[in-house]
Amino acid sequence: MIDRELYIPVSWTDDRDRCRAAGIDDEVPFATKNEHFKWMLQRAIDAGVPFAWVTADEAYGQVKHLRVWLEERRVAHVLATKVNDTVITTHGADTRVDQLVAALPRQRWKRISGGAGAHGERIYDWARVAIRPSWENGFGHWVLARRSVSDPSEIAYYVCYGPVASRLKDLVKVAAARWAVEECFQTAKGECGLDHYQVRLYRAWYRHITLAMAALAYLTAVRAAEATKGHSRRRARPHTPQRPGDPPVDGPRRRHAPLSQQRAPSALVTLPTTQPSPSPPLPL
Repeated sequence: MIDRELYIPVSWTDDRDRCRAAGIDDEVPFATKNEHFKWMLQRAIDAGVPFAWVTADEAYGQVKHLRVWLEERRVAHVLATKVNDTVITTHGADTRVDQLVAALPRQRWKRISGGAGAHGERIYDWARVAIRPSWENGFGHWVLARRSVSDPSEIAYYVCYGPVASRLKDLVKVAAARWAVEECFQTAKGECGLDHYQVRLYRAWYRHITLAMAALAYLTAVRAAEATKGHSRRRARPHTPQRPGDPPVDGPRRRHAPLSQQRAPSALVTLPTTQPSPSPPLPL
C-alpha cells in the first residue's frame, strides 16, 4: 500500500462552505474513483515505482476510456469486467465478452490454480481469446475467462493488455493477484486500524491513513526479516543423527503471534506530548 485518495461526493464539493469547515481547500474538485485511479497510478509512474502489471475489479475494468488511458501509457493490465461488456474482435466486430467466450471449444479451457487461499488452492478453469484486428508496439489484447469447477455457469471475465509473449498462466497470475490485494486490505484493517477512524477534518483522514499504511509496511518488514532469520538458522543447524531415547531435535513448533502482538525491537519515533488546542465542533 503506497498511496491513497479520499472520495468526496458531489454533494460536498457543491457546498464549498461545508468543505472549508472540514479543511477541504477550494482547489479540491469533485473526482470520480476512476480519476483517483489515474492520479495514483500516474504518481507511481512518475516516481519510477517498479511494477509490471495493473489489475482491478469490475468497477474500473468496465470503463473503456480508462482502458484506453492505460494503453496510451503502455501499462499492461488484467481488468475484471461485466458480463455484457463489448470488445472489438480480430475480425473488427463489436461483440459481447460472454458470447466470445461461449464460442470457444472445450479444449481451450485449462485448469489452473490461482494460488493458495484460506481453504486451499484456488482452482478454476481458465481460457483466453485474442481480440483486436491489429496489435502494436509488441503488446497484445485478450479476453480472459475464469470458470468455476463446481458450477460451470459461474464465469468471470477480464479484458487484458500486455506483451505479446504473455502466456495464459501469466494472465491468470495477474488476475489472481487481486485476492492478495484484498487480503492486504483486511490485514491493514485488522492489525493497523486502517478503517478505525472518526475524523472531522480532511487532513486528519490523510494522516490516519498514512500512519496505518506506514505501520503495515513496518510490521510486514519485521515479519519478513524474522522469517529470513528463522530460515537461515534452520539451514545452518548441523544434522545430528538421532538415537533411540533422544529428545526431539526441533522441539514443539512455535506459532507466530498476530502482527499487532509482535514486539518491535526498538522505538521508532517519539511522539509529541503537547495537547491539541480546543476547537468548536464542525458540522458534517
